[in-house]
Amino acid sequence: VQLQASGGGLVQAGGSLRLSCAASGRMFNINSMGWYRQSPGKQRELVAVIFSGGTTHYSDSVKGRFTISRDNAKNTAYLQMNGLKPEDTAVYYCNLELRAPVGVRNSIYWGQGTQVTVSS
Repeated sequence: VQLQASGGGLVQAGGSLRLSCAASGRMFNINSMGWYRQSPGKQRELVAVIFSGGTTHYSDSVKGRFTISRDNAKNTAYLQMNGLKPEDTAVYYCNLELRAPVGVRNSIYWGQGTQVTVSS
């Protein structure tokens, strides 16, 4: 499984960006796709995740500003980011989790990061 992330860039505070994460390869039983971010000196943190049934979860810091969605036919997840703030500056990583049989650990895959920089 390979994940290709794109869409990062430089934007002014209050602006918008849309990240894409295209998954390819042999994938069965996708449990979730999500976005994480990491800024210098900080641990990687969850931004948003969408589960196979469509349920979504967001970190408190992005609720109401970011929207995660998924195109199942294209195995692509999107992160629409509106109202960007300088504190959103980070490298954003996409993530995919495949559901394993009972008793087996789920497989987790990561894409390369895409830089998002928000200027004040």
